[in-house]
This record gives sequence, structure tokens and C-alpha cells, in this order.
Amino acid sequence: MKMTPTLEAAFNDQVTLELGAATTYRQLAIEVDVRDLPGMAAWLRHQADEEIVHANKFIDHMVDRGMHPRIGAGEQPPANFDSVLAVFEAALAHEEKVSEAIRNLYRSAHSEGDLDSRPLLDWFLEEQIEEEATVSEIIGRLKLIGDDGSGLLRLDSELGQRQAGTTENNEG
Repeated sequence: MKMTPTLEAAFNDQVTLELGAATTYRQLAIEVDVRDLPGMAAWLRHQADEEIVHANKFIDHMVDRGMHPRIGAGEQPPANFDSVLAVFEAALAHEEKVSEAIRNLYRSAHSEGDLDSRPLLDWFLEEQIEEEATVSEIIGRLKLIGDDGSGLLRLDSELGQRQAGTTENNEG
């Protein structure tokens, strides 16, 4: 039931990365909020909250297996973007980084023979496909909008309709 020390370290790194993703999304929310785009800011804040849920899923998995999760030092999030498009491109780049980290975690679990991690990691592999697709769609729409202010305001309004969630892992 316990993880190997190598896998435990990899899971701790993932917890740190997920919490860093939450911080990154909070900073990105600030970047659009100062541009008077409250809907996009709200969408990015909800995304930050979702990243905390993801960190909690890893923490809960480790605790359930008798491990002691530890949060490492995180990176400083990027700031001061030239455009809203650049903000969402940074979000996509971060999602791609998280996706690759999860794939590497999956590979580590496989090489360590840790079958107990597989259901959690399978869920995350699917989740990351959805995360990247959602941000990619927003980027595509921002590219279509270009410099059209009314289009940007419509997208801002639409993204602001996202329902708030909780930072607690409510699944099982």
C-alpha cells in the first residue's frame, strides 16, 4: 500500500506543481482584472480553485496510503502580459507543463510497479485533455476576435458565467 520513496517524492512534486498552477491562475486572473475584464478574471480564479482541488486529490491519495505529503517551494508566476491572448497562451503553456508532469508521474508509477496509483492518474490524464482543450478553444476565439472590443466583451461575459466550485475534493 505504501509508495516507494522515489514515487512519494514524485507525488510531492506534483502536489507542489498543482498548487503552483493555482498561484499561476490567480496571477493570470489579476492580469485580466486590471484590464477591466471581470468575467475572464472570475473564470481564471475558478480555474485556480480547481487546481487546489487537484492538489487535494494527490494529497488525499498519499494520506490514504499512509504517506506524509509535503509541499515544496513553488515558482514565481509570470506577470505583465501584453495582451489577453498572451494571458491565455500562458495558461495553456502551464496546462501543458502539468500534463507532461502527470504523464511522467504515470510512467514513474508504472516503472515502480505501483498499481494503486493508476485510477487516480488515469483520471488526471483525462482531465488534462479537457483542460488543454478548453484553454485552446478560448485562445482560438481570442484569435478570431482580434482587436474587436465588443467581441472581447462578449467573451468576457460568457466566461464570467462559469459556476464557482469548491476547493475541497468532493469525489469519494
